Amino acid sequence: MDDRGPTGAAFLLTQLGTHAARRFGERVAALDLTPPQAGLIRAVAQEGGRSQQALAAQLGTPATRLVALVDALEERGVLERRRNPDDRRLYAVHLTRAGEALHDDLGRVAAEHEDAVLATLAPAERRTLAELLGRVAAAEGLTPGVHPGYRDLPADDRGAQGVPPCAT
Repeated sequence: MDDRGPTGAAFLLTQLGTHAARRFGERVAALDLTPPQAGLIRAVAQEGGRSQQALAAQLGTPATRLVALVDALEERGVLERRRNPDDRRLYAVHLTRAGEALHDDLGRVAAEHEDAVLATLAPAERRTLAELLGRVAAAEGLTPGVHPGYRDLPADDRGAQGVPPCAT
């Protein structure tokens, strides 16, 4: 029996993923954001004007959980809800100017995070690793760019501290 503990690729992915998520959380905390808030800002920046229901579907979280995240960022002046011109019953979620600036800052933090985590790899190795991990993620049915932890966000946690999106 091997006393060295787990050494397989799946264990290493879990170990590194947990470490990277923790470090990402520390980095976005410097922007006064939680990882789920960072992921929501990224999703809205990718396609502004979607409804909360559409965002919740993309992130794989119940709409009630997403509303708490939107509320917190709207209170900070980062996001705003506007009536959807095609369906007045819905609100479209947009970044404000402050939200656009924060998204830019978040992009810099995400790039710094990626560089720090992958510092020991050459650019070609980083591309190969991303390709291989992308294949594994696709085979597992994961939504590209969305952390699966959104499914576990508590409905009443306005900042949702513990669940990091894949923002890098």
